[in-house]
Amino acid sequence: MTLLADAAQALDASTRARLAAACIAVDPALLGGAVVRAPRSDIAEHWLRALRGLLPEGTAARRVPLAITDDRLLGGLDLAMTLAAGRPMAERGLLAAADGGLLIVPCAERAREALVARLSQTMDTGVVPSRLSGITEPSAARFALIALDESVAADGDDHAADERVAEALSDRVAFLLELPAESSLGTESAFDAEQIAAARALMPSVRADDAVIASAVSVAAAFGIVSLRAPSFAIRAARALAALDGRTRVGDEDLATAAVLVLGPRATQVPMAAPAEPEASADASPPPPERDDAEPDDVDDTRDEHDPMTQRELDEMLVRAVLAALPAGLVLDAASSPTRGRAAGGRAGGDRAGGVRGRQVGTRRGDPRAGGRLDLIETLRAAAPWQRLRREAARTADALPRAEVKVQVRPDDFRLRRLMEPAGTTAIFVVDASGSAALHRMAEAKGAVELLLADSYARRDEVALIAFRGAGAEVLLPPTRAIAAAKRALAALPGGGGTPLASAIDRARELALQARRTGNDTVVVFLTDAKANIARDGTPGRPQAEADALASAQALRAARGTALLIDTSPRPSEVAQRMATAMGARYVALPRTDAAGIHAAVVAAIPKLPKGAA
Repeated sequence: MTLLADAAQALDASTRARLAAACIAVDPALLGGAVVRAPRSDIAEHWLRALRGLLPEGTAARRVPLAITDDRLLGGLDLAMTLAAGRPMAERGLLAAADGGLLIVPCAERAREALVARLSQTMDTGVVPSRLSGITEPSAARFALIALDESVAADGDDHAADERVAEALSDRVAFLLELPAESSLGTESAFDAEQIAAARALMPSVRADDAVIASAVSVAAAFGIVSLRAPSFAIRAARALAALDGRTRVGDEDLATAAVLVLGPRATQVPMAAPAEPEASADASPPPPERDDAEPDDVDDTRDEHDPMTQRELDEMLVRAVLAALPAGLVLDAASSPTRGRAAGGRAGGDRAGGVRGRQVGTRRGDPRAGGRLDLIETLRAAAPWQRLRREAARTADALPRAEVKVQVRPDDFRLRRLMEPAGTTAIFVVDASGSAALHRMAEAKGAVELLLADSYARRDEVALIAFRGAGAEVLLPPTRAIAAAKRALAALPGGGGTPLASAIDRARELALQARRTGNDTVVVFLTDAKANIARDGTPGRPQAEADALASAQALRAARGTALLIDTSPRPSEVAQRMATAMGARYVALPRTDAAGIHAAVVAAIPKLPKGAA
């Protein structure tokens, strides 16, 4: 058993990448594909070339632009052929063209929700839904999705920590690969083309015993993997590995390797040690005698070595194998990732439809005179199938001049562009101007807020400023894009007095909800030592003030949105950490730094703000 764990530990990143490529080459659609993260794009392209070299010659490999339209993705009306033939002619989409091969999505972490939904639906059903009812039939589209995640830098630092491939996609592929910066991936593989072809032919005959299936499920649960697709992909990968070895039955070695490849990167917790079985006491009743008259049909002789004890040992071996292969910090990063469970990738800010500018995401029927922007090509597509009927109708009505018109367009054919513009962001800065904050870091806090205001202005986002001191909080600047007004309000900010933290959180929540109604995302940044001593009603007293502040923090968390609490006290404060947890904010302790240091911490903690914009 320990040999298998040692073998799994020996699987470095390069070996895992090559094994994953071999498994995908055996049956691309069955394995789903892979999410590939690499510090440089050339490393990912190198792995892609190795994968394509294992596939049969002529296997489709299509790339999906992030701005692709539904007509190009799913298929639509071929305008030129329709006008030439005088009848509707369908055009094949990119998904159907990738059937049996690879569908490559560069910068998959930035894929919009609509594209993620189209890909997920097609991967689940294996067919492309017809967009031209009555003209075309659904087309087959079974492919391996290769999602290239380019959100990691060469030094391993995530410059876009909120950008991850949508979980809807990563859950539908078998492998989550992290390619190393310095490796010898090579175009060579552990298997040649003949072995891959033989394994591809053998794959339908490979079977996994019930004990193997049970072990995959129990190990996935032990590592906190809630998706039911993960153990299924592990079993499929084990079948592919067995086929590559020329066997028709999955062995323990196959399952151990598959668990490292599939389940390891998805682990969210370290399995707890199983409690020791209690020793049998002297007065314990003896076990019931075994039956001697068991029928032959009651005996399962399919795999005698998997009795209950052997099954438990197999589970323990798989857990050890996955634990041995986990890189340091992987489980902690997976469990603490703020984007875990997100429905879609992309930046924190979403998009909103119905604007008068932005990128085009489709068309709608309408009248251009009402203010919409005409999409000429889509208008011609809508009119093209009816040209023969319209010319014949015009001749029948003795409208000869109209019958000679090459393309007859009716009002129902007009198609207007549907535009999607980026949702704005309202950055709400809540500055502690109380006596304790003024004593510690008031000058640094003002300088940092000015730098953050410049970042927000560079993104054309709105900024708001709240200061709290004395008996309450005051909105010095409502949401605005006027950076000069924000700087004037900040320069006039006085210091001294009590710390009405609850009042400040309440005002920030009100501004955040107000901004949310306009369609904006919100980022609330607190610069405070969190030493509340003024209650919500304005009366002094630290216990009641802290209780009110915690209640207000929980209400802010329920309102959702991004929040950050920068602890400006001389040393990290437990009260500030507790307050950040209550409001669901990221906590940053800065005991010794200047305005630039605070600004850098905020930019690193909130990926919405670009680095170096100031």
